[in-house]
Amino acid sequence: MKYQLTAAVLLLTVASASAQMAVSHAPTTAVATPVAASAPEVSSFQVTGKPVVRVNSAVLTDRDLLREMLAMFPYARVHNGFPKQQEAQIRSGAMQMIVFEELVYQEALRRKMSIAPERVLRDEKKFRGQFESEAAFQAFLKAEMDGSEVKLRRQIKRSLLIEGLLKSEVDNKSTVSVVDARRYYDQNPKQFEHDELFAIQTISLLPPANANPETLKELGKKAENIYQQAKATHNYQEFGLLAEKLSEDDFRVDMGDHRTVKRENLPPEVVKAAHAMKVGEVSPLLQLGNAYSMFRLNAHTPAGKTRFAEVQKQLIARLQTEKTEKLRIALDKKLHANAKIQEM
Repeated sequence: MKYQLTAAVLLLTVASASAQMAVSHAPTTAVATPVAASAPEVSSFQVTGKPVVRVNSAVLTDRDLLREMLAMFPYARVHNGFPKQQEAQIRSGAMQMIVFEELVYQEALRRKMSIAPERVLRDEKKFRGQFESEAAFQAFLKAEMDGSEVKLRRQIKRSLLIEGLLKSEVDNKSTVSVVDARRYYDQNPKQFEHDELFAIQTISLLPPANANPETLKELGKKAENIYQQAKATHNYQEFGLLAEKLSEDDFRVDMGDHRTVKRENLPPEVVKAAHAMKVGEVSPLLQLGNAYSMFRLNAHTPAGKTRFAEVQKQLIARLQTEKTEKLRIALDKKLHANAKIQEM
């Protein structure tokens, strides 16, 4: 859910807006998207301006609904429609959002909130600046605003009123101070406790299936040779490049890097070796069953509690997000209490 709304968001995007409103009902198979080799089956959406929901005395249309659906799922512009499996969920979320926005707008009017005319004109200028040409802007104006700049300014003013009320009732009340975060940290100590952690890179040699004693002996010789090369590395990069070249475990494609691993998820032999090492050192050559492994210790964090200074920024951000969501839900509930909502 979004909490701050700008005119540009509510009015969709620029030059391609009218084209997006003209897609057909018929399902299609879209071209490849930036994130997949082939796109799923999609359901297109045709805008006719028909009413979709009444919010008290205001009627919102399929144009308002599609505008929000595209804001939620911008890849629809690539697909030329919405994935069938997700369309109902996207539509439901968009419907809830446009109803919420309309209720916020009506509440702003009830409170007699105002927007200075010069602010509207300033935002209109910014909005027009998104278009590549005056012709593109006029095409948008014709398709979306019946060719009326007055209607555009009215829509911008509506957006600014929504933004203003949300800032007053949600954003300004969701601030979390360092003191607030520290209080939460002190009251919830277990959330900040952690196990013993190791950051390692590995080079491992794995025995072939049904290996005989001679094969295993050769594997040991090969491991010893690679180990001498690993000991000669001086940093993360050098060890990592050797891992990518010679290691046979799954981490070889990522510099041999396991990132941070809990003690309980490492073999006892690795933990024992790590305890005798300094950060930056390469372990002895370890035999784990019929496999051989060596590792570089990049960090070792004993079990304990993460210091407040290390989590302060993330904690403030998380608490603020949670507080914002609670305030938005409370506002939504309050505005719905006496509202008459009718889907059409």
